[in-house]
Amino acid sequence: MIIKAAIPLIGEYGAAVTTSKVARAAGIGEATIFRVFADKEELLDACVAEALRPDHVMRELGDIPLDQPLADRLTEAFEALQAHMARIGAVVGSLHTSGYRRREGAADGEARGVGREESMARIRAALAELLEPDGDRLRLPAEQVAALFLGMLFTRPRQGDTPELTPRELVDVFLHGASA
Repeated sequence: MIIKAAIPLIGEYGAAVTTSKVARAAGIGEATIFRVFADKEELLDACVAEALRPDHVMRELGDIPLDQPLADRLTEAFEALQAHMARIGAVVGSLHTSGYRRREGAADGEARGVGREESMARIRAALAELLEPDGDRLRLPAEQVAALFLGMLFTRPRQGDTPELTPRELVDVFLHGASA
């Protein structure tokens, strides 16, 4: 409850968020925060770890119907993953911009049970499951296609003055190449 109340405030105030603001948002007394967390930095680290957790995106990926056409499944997956990255960016970016640096030993998500590598492996496996119904039509194993799909998502270029491609357009290029 404390972390859920703190995350939007961190997006707004960065590391300048006060524990009294977090307590008000959570509907608790400020002292309660310090019964759960040793200090504000531990709370901020826990919020980063929570933002990095893949649980929300895993639920969204798991809810995508496997009987849809592959392009539809991948478009929904792309949108879910984009939202996941935006949630991470809101917390991590705001803290970084406000000058906050995580403490030595505060590993990404590991304090809350999921490290970065495990998180990416779980997401890649969920994507591979979405690809499986069309596995016989893929040039590569579903796991490799899932890794390539994630690579495209994480490295897609910004086009400057030209409009950004929609998720559907990117999926179309991914599935069919750039040739007309």
